[in-house]
Amino acid sequence: MRNSVGLVGWRGMVGSVLMERMEKENDFSSFNPVFFSTSQIHEEGPTFNGKYYGNLKNAYDIDILKELDIIVTCQGSEYTNKIYYKLRKSGWKGYWIDAASYLRMKKESVIVLDPINLSAIHQAIDNNCKTFIGGNCTVSLMLLSLGGLFSKKLIDWMTVSTYQAASGSGASHMVELLMQMNAVCKGISSDLKNPAKSILKIEKKINKISLSDGFPTNCFHVPLVGNLIPWIDVKTEDGRSKEEWKIQSEANKILLSKKNIPIDGLCVRIGSLRCHSQSFVIKLKKDISLSEIEKILSHHNRWTRLIPNDVDATIKNLTPLSVTGTLFTPVGRVRKLNIGKKYISAFTVGDQLLWGAAEPLRRMLKILVNQKLD
Repeated sequence: MRNSVGLVGWRGMVGSVLMERMEKENDFSSFNPVFFSTSQIHEEGPTFNGKYYGNLKNAYDIDILKELDIIVTCQGSEYTNKIYYKLRKSGWKGYWIDAASYLRMKKESVIVLDPINLSAIHQAIDNNCKTFIGGNCTVSLMLLSLGGLFSKKLIDWMTVSTYQAASGSGASHMVELLMQMNAVCKGISSDLKNPAKSILKIEKKINKISLSDGFPTNCFHVPLVGNLIPWIDVKTEDGRSKEEWKIQSEANKILLSKKNIPIDGLCVRIGSLRCHSQSFVIKLKKDISLSEIEKILSHHNRWTRLIPNDVDATIKNLTPLSVTGTLFTPVGRVRKLNIGKKYISAFTVGDQLLWGAAEPLRRMLKILVNQKLD
């Protein structure tokens, strides 16, 4: 008998990416999908792979939800907070797969990233765990790209600086960045046609436009175009942002670390539209050759690509534009640092809407409906 799977939040940004991947891989053929909505109940539902799946169900209707074997939600933490425990209290014993952060650090949940913790996922299923959550985007991308070093237990500690795209904050933030770009371009279009115009005068004009009262900053609160924001999420008691707190906390939960690997750093929002990049300083537990490090990194999983530490390869293959829309998580700028033989640098980039959000959910669903992972 095929599983009945409820899909909530499938039209949002992460949900749309998830649907694209599921349609491409023909995942819908392996279960009975039921599509839900929080705002367009009873309206016409979607068609995937040429099949229409009926009208949309009410995502807040516990009686309908508890008839499902599996629920996959990309609706966000507010929805999870409102529905999850109410659904469990109703007696529902199905599987909950969630993109939101609300349940990530709860004891009852497993953060899923199967190239890293597949054995832990299977063990959790055997132990009757029913709650599986996608990890923080930068954490998932970090673990994939540096998976070889983590699996060999070679990392003593590490620091990270993230360079996170506007889409990490949601679709409205992407739109605002585009509106900011548009406002700047409109404001200087005539100046760019005049080769005699001083570039410093144009730069001052851009600053004036960006700091003007009418400039669109409702989402980011400050200009992001031509700028960066060295703070993401709320402040924690120790002075970190919550995004920075997640790096160590979630990574060690995924890795089932007996002794926490110290990981800290700074999370920065930059003006790219999609894909997150990260720069690492890593202290290894022992001195091993650079060639061995490169071998360990490149052989861990089929999505990691080792980029040679030279100019052309780096600027062509280690950028947001080079990986957007792909599942590749390349790692480059790998070299020994002059502060000691056990210290190395690395730079990674990956599409946070894929491996950083949608893909771990898709693959978790495949595991539960007993499909072979691709």
